[in-house]
Amino acid sequence: MIQTPDQPLDLKASDYALLTDLYQLSMIACYCGEGLENQPASFELFVRRLPSDFGYLIAVGLEQALEYLETWHFSDQQLEALEKTGIFAQVPQKFWSLLQGGKFGGDVWAVPEGTAIFANEPILRVEAPLWQAQLVETYLLNTLNYQTLVATKAARMRDIAGPEAILLEFGARRAFSPQGSLWAARAALAGGLDATSNVLAALNLGQKPSGTMAHSLIMAFEATQGSEDDAFRAFHRYFPAASLLIDTYDTVAAATRIAQQVQKGELEITGVRLDSGDLVELSQKVRSLLPDVKIFASGDLDEWEIQRLKQQGASIDGYGLGTKLVSGAAVNGVYKLVEINGIPTMKQSSHKATYPGRKQIFRAQDDHQIYYDRLGLAHETPNPNEQPLLQLMMQQGKRINKRETLATIQKRTRRSVESLAPQIRQLDHPLSLTLEVSEALENLRSTVKERLQSELING
Repeated sequence: MIQTPDQPLDLKASDYALLTDLYQLSMIACYCGEGLENQPASFELFVRRLPSDFGYLIAVGLEQALEYLETWHFSDQQLEALEKTGIFAQVPQKFWSLLQGGKFGGDVWAVPEGTAIFANEPILRVEAPLWQAQLVETYLLNTLNYQTLVATKAARMRDIAGPEAILLEFGARRAFSPQGSLWAARAALAGGLDATSNVLAALNLGQKPSGTMAHSLIMAFEATQGSEDDAFRAFHRYFPAASLLIDTYDTVAAATRIAQQVQKGELEITGVRLDSGDLVELSQKVRSLLPDVKIFASGDLDEWEIQRLKQQGASIDGYGLGTKLVSGAAVNGVYKLVEINGIPTMKQSSHKATYPGRKQIFRAQDDHQIYYDRLGLAHETPNPNEQPLLQLMMQQGKRINKRETLATIQKRTRRSVESLAPQIRQLDHPLSLTLEVSEALENLRSTVKERLQSELING
């Protein structure tokens, strides 16, 4: 056992190379010992099944994936720490020299961020020497799975709330880690939300953070200054454009007093927030008292709750979205070898079988709706009504396109969702898009299956 003081677990770019699962390094060591480490390999990242009650996914996370691939490398200190574990005592020296000077030098094909995708469609393909393509699996799955989940939930919330609603991301305190909170904020904006309360994320993304106040401010003023109204007046003095949180004690009573001050010209506010209680009834009562003020709702809301509130006639202009946006059912993306040294490979396990070979998604759509997706081999030619979705994003370890702005990704997300049939967009028991498989891919699958069965029989 290694006896060393605990080290900080804050993530830095210099740590990227070690942010991997042990078996990636173990397999690389085995490849080195058997002379396979530099065989050209292709891996594809995709989901076998959509999360329950999801009709589609919005692919997000490519930007962070490319940043990672551009920057990871092993330092001497990291390699020394690995060696001290004793786990790699039997591996060839080539393993250490490979890691010491190694950087990613492969190609990456991917769908642009904000693109709607479906089960068994590759979101991303890595083409690189086997050891490099193997090493990067863990990090790529982490960022693409999580950001795709948050972006998809954000897109669904925007779709249900409508284009006029103001949607704010409040999930930093409930995200799975500080790093996760930054990715969640980015993915939420990419998926269609208007702003985030996460100050670091907002500033790093070139956005203006947005938020209101907490109940503690009201309680502190009530206890020390005398009343809830003192808290409202003080906060409004410094932040006149911010919304007031009015449900700490009695929502209707607070709204009544605010309305009286507004009528007297003593107070001029733009919005109020409701965080608890019967949001339908309370929002209607507050609207009757403050007809010209925007009403925001928060408190563990998701797309189903937004739908319920709208159906029951709630008078709400915007939503603060946190816990159920940044957590929930996982996007269970996988990363599988599909070709090595020009030889197509596939997995045949029950319920986990894959298609062999490097693939492309050919999408048929017009200006308004997607009709079908066809999964084919990368070298196939699209039909006249089809467009290939996977694009070359990185070549020999270098990006070939400029970074896209969040506004561009957000527009693509909106267009993607609007192009889906209503039965795919619905929240309850949605259908998914028809996925056709090309004849060439089916033939290749049959050929590889016969090869594998022959090898099993003949040993």
